[in-house]
Amino acid sequence: MSSSSVPRLVVAAPSSGSGKTTVATGLMAAFARRGFAVSPHKVGPDYIDPGYHALATGRVGRNLDAYLCGPDLIGPLFRHGSRGCDIAVVEGVMGLYDGAAGEGELASTAQVAKLLRAPVVLVVDASSQSRSVAALVHGFASWDPEVRIAGVILNKVASDRHEQLLREALDGAGVPVLGVLRRAARVDTPSRHLGLVPVAERRAEAVEAVAAMAALVEEGCDLDALAGLARSAGALPGADWDAAEALAVSPCAPLPVAAPGAVPRDFRLRPEAPVIAVAGGPAFTFSYAEHTELLTAAGAEVTPFDPLRDEQLPDGVGGLVIGGGFPEVYAAELSANEPLRKAVSALADGGAPVAAECAGLLYLCRELDGLPMCGVLDAAARMSERLTLGYRDAVAVGDSVLAATGERRRGHEFHRTVVEPGSGAPPAAPAWGVRAPDRRVEGFVQQGVHASYLHTHWAAAPGVARRFVERCRTS
Repeated sequence: MSSSSVPRLVVAAPSSGSGKTTVATGLMAAFARRGFAVSPHKVGPDYIDPGYHALATGRVGRNLDAYLCGPDLIGPLFRHGSRGCDIAVVEGVMGLYDGAAGEGELASTAQVAKLLRAPVVLVVDASSQSRSVAALVHGFASWDPEVRIAGVILNKVASDRHEQLLREALDGAGVPVLGVLRRAARVDTPSRHLGLVPVAERRAEAVEAVAAMAALVEEGCDLDALAGLARSAGALPGADWDAAEALAVSPCAPLPVAAPGAVPRDFRLRPEAPVIAVAGGPAFTFSYAEHTELLTAAGAEVTPFDPLRDEQLPDGVGGLVIGGGFPEVYAAELSANEPLRKAVSALADGGAPVAAECAGLLYLCRELDGLPMCGVLDAAARMSERLTLGYRDAVAVGDSVLAATGERRRGHEFHRTVVEPGSGAPPAAPAWGVRAPDRRVEGFVQQGVHASYLHTHWAAAPGVARRFVERCRTS
C-alpha cells in the first residue's frame, strides 16, 4: 500500500499513566495476529516503548518527534516507516495536548495527529470516575477542533455495573466507545528509575506481556471498528523520507583541519566503506533507526556489538557509536569486560571518531559508581537522586566529529546520573552550549570523541552522518 494512504490512528490519553502503552502495543499485536503488516510509531523521544512495539509487530519501532526533527519531517518520516504496511498505530506521549515546555503545541500528540491527518483514540483511566467521564471526553474533544477524537477506550473498568454507568454517561458525548478494558495485572510491565524496563533486558517476560496486552485488547475492543477508523484517515501529502536523498540535499560543514604532526606519513583516504561499530545489547538499547540508515547511506558498513558480551570490537572498526541505555544497571558486568574496555580506549586514543550519547558518555568515563569503565574521559559518573529531563536547544561550542562550531541542534536529556570531570589531565573541551531552558556548557570533545548527555536525531541534520563517516575514512 502507498505510504501516503496507509490507514492510521493515534492512541492518546488525557495524561500519563492512563494506559496508552498497553492499548497501543496491544492494538499493534492484535492487528498483527490478524495478518496485517503493522507500522509502529511513538510520539516524542521515548526509546523504551518502541522496543515493545517492535516485539508486537516484528518491525522496528520509530519515533515521531516534532521538536527534535521539526514538524515538516513528521509526515515524511512516518511515510518512510510505514512503507509497505497495511495499518499504522501511533502511540502518543504524556497527555494529548502536552508538548515541549513553553512551546505551545510543539511536539504534542495533538500536533503530530494533525500533521498526520490521523484520527485519535482517547484512552481514559476510568478507575475513579463514572459520569464525570463525559465531561472529560467532551473537554478533550472540543479543545482543538482540528484534532479529531474519533473514539474512546475505557481502561481499568472495575465491573459490568461500572461499565454501564460509563457508557450511559458517554451516550450524549458524541464520541463512540470503541473498547472497555478491565483491570488486569497480567499486562503490567516492571518500571525503575527511568521508566519501563526495556525489552532487551527481559525478552521472555516481554513476549508474555505483549501477548497479554494483545489478548486484553482483542477481548475488550472492537477491532473492526478501530481498523475502519484507521482507514478514514485522509491521504498524506508529500514524499517519503529517504536517507540517501536526505544526505544529498543536506549541507555538511568541512571537517576540522588536523594539527601539524597529527596526520601520519602513510595517510591515505580509504576508498572502502569504513566499519562503524554500534553498541547494542541490554546495556545500550537506545538508537534511532534512521541513524544507522544514514550511516549506511553515507557509505559506512554498520556492525553491531554488545559491550556486555563481546571482548573485542568488530574487525577493521574505524568508528564507534554508543547510544543510550542503562549502563548503571550493568556497571559491574561492563567493568568486568576489561578486554573490550581497553579496546575502546585504544581506538579512541588512536584518534578514531567516537560518538557517545548519555549511556555512551558514562561508559567512556574513568569510572561509573566507583567501577572502572573505559577511561577515555577523565571523568567520574555516578547515580543521582535528581532526574534531569527535557528538551534542549544547544549550539556546538567547537568543531567535532558531529558538528562545526556554531551549528545549532535540538536535543533531549533523560538521566539520573551526574558526570564530574577530573582535575588531573588538561580538561576536554565542552561539546555543547545549552541555550534553553538554562545556559551552560555540556559534554566533552577530545580528539575524535564527542560525548554528551544530549540525545539528538540525525534526520534533522543528515550531514552529521556524512561528517562522521568521512572522519572515519581519514582517521
